Amino acid sequence: MPDILSPGLSPGHKETSGFRRLPGDPPRREMLARMLRVDQAGEYGAVRIYEGQSAVLKDSDCAHTVREMAENEKTHLATFNTLLIERRVRPTALQPVWHVLGFALGAGTALLGEKAAMACTVAVEEVIEAHYARQARTLGEAEPDLREVILRYRDDELEHRENALAHGAAQYPASPLLSTVIKTGARLAIWLSERV
Repeated sequence: MPDILSPGLSPGHKETSGFRRLPGDPPRREMLARMLRVDQAGEYGAVRIYEGQSAVLKDSDCAHTVREMAENEKTHLATFNTLLIERRVRPTALQPVWHVLGFALGAGTALLGEKAAMACTVAVEEVIEAHYARQARTLGEAEPDLREVILRYRDDELEHRENALAHGAAQYPASPLLSTVIKTGARLAIWLSERV
């Protein structure tokens, strides 16, 4: 995979026009570092959520689906772990917090029942899907390899959402309230992980 943070341009060459930045945005290198940092943090958090759900739902009807989604997220995490090392981007300093909160969110919603756990999955995956779509738009054609990874993983997140809906996520009575709380927390985690 080509160097995502250093596109190999000559020192006097301008940034690739396909990279979309707004006035006041950080420099391209910092924006890319933030993208990789937050994506690694998000995939780490997703793994921890599924580990929390698996610990509680080990004998439920959706246990196999939860394990499959967890394995998929571990693949995503491994990709971003590699990219952080290759591109010399530090992970978020909040990773210990996401370690605890991710597991607690997964286990806590699973303790409310299988449908609540699946409603949690839908809420998280909807936020992540929108996040990846924004990143792909920002990258444009300037970073085709990273954009391809992000779009492929976005499609995986959409599949997780569909799996959770198939397991009754929308049937959980407090799904709208739970969804609002989880989406708000996920958006805050994204904002913090980019910066801290």
